Amino acid sequence: MLIVETIAKIRRAYFVQQKPIKVICREFGLSRKVVRKVIRSEATEFRYTRTNQPLPKIGPWREELDALLLANEGKALRERLTLVCLFEMLRSRGYEGGYDAVRRYARVWRREQGPSIAQAYVPLSFAPGEAYQFDWSHEVVLINGTTVTVKVAHVRLCHSRMLFVRAYPRESQEMVFDAHDRAFAFFKGACTWGIYDNMKTAVDTIFAGKERVVGEHARCFGRDRTVFDPWHYVPVLARKPGALRNGAPFKDWALPAGLERVRRKLAAVEDGDRQMVGILGAVLSDGLPAVEAACTEALREGVHSAAVILNILARRREPAAPITIMTCDALRLRHEPAADCARYDSLRRPL
Repeated sequence: MLIVETIAKIRRAYFVQQKPIKVICREFGLSRKVVRKVIRSEATEFRYTRTNQPLPKIGPWREELDALLLANEGKALRERLTLVCLFEMLRSRGYEGGYDAVRRYARVWRREQGPSIAQAYVPLSFAPGEAYQFDWSHEVVLINGTTVTVKVAHVRLCHSRMLFVRAYPRESQEMVFDAHDRAFAFFKGACTWGIYDNMKTAVDTIFAGKERVVGEHARCFGRDRTVFDPWHYVPVLARKPGALRNGAPFKDWALPAGLERVRRKLAAVEDGDRQMVGILGAVLSDGLPAVEAACTEALREGVHSAAVILNILARRREPAAPITIMTCDALRLRHEPAADCARYDSLRRPL
């Protein structure tokens, strides 16, 4: 691309200073074709745009590289492979191109796929000594010149993020017990409860990756302040109910009286978080006043389960009973039958 300043210098050198094209080309490091184009044209800027970007090497491997990139994005952050690893995997399958082509393609791919792979999450908050996280990872190490895959136990305190790591030859039950024993000795105590399996709090929601207004906040002035609106995170809870207990937006959440009483009662139930999330989710469709009234009615009857509260809401959503058709006088009974069960005795046959 030629900027306006360079174009002006070329024209000044040719028209004012009467320099030949050969000298101008040598001074500015340009080809004769470009210099002639500047002299003959009145344009102030020249851009080169390639209409078709060829991919001679990576072209046949685009689908396979797309699959590798997509699978890599789906992994936890600490488990993702580097582009060098993906390049080596592609070469092992027959790719003969260079690393730079893979790097450029991956950069464009991430830019195009970024909105569709975005994730929403609930920030968590833990009290000191409340919980820890436990998980395994597979690491490749070099021992005495030999490459060995070891299993690494990770124990992390949720409040301080303090980490304990220990490597083992395999993931047996004995290794799990040993890792816990050594971690608690290292931390000088045990937490109230632990989080196992995958420790991810990021979850997809119906809004993630789409251009849609999911919430509006009033401006927050000042530094080091975070303002949450818990209702904005309710759709996320549908996929991760456990976040209700330690989610930062739900700390000190002032719910209406009926909902708050139900929440306290469900806290003592094994699947109380999941039940409470179901009740909170009903607010998005039925409205807060209707859910609050259903909770109050259920508590008045001595129950607090989500099944009962949602059933009350469903019954209230049912259409009203149709209006009774008025009977004209000509069709009205003159003598309405009396309910008398003793009349059935006359049908009995004597034995």
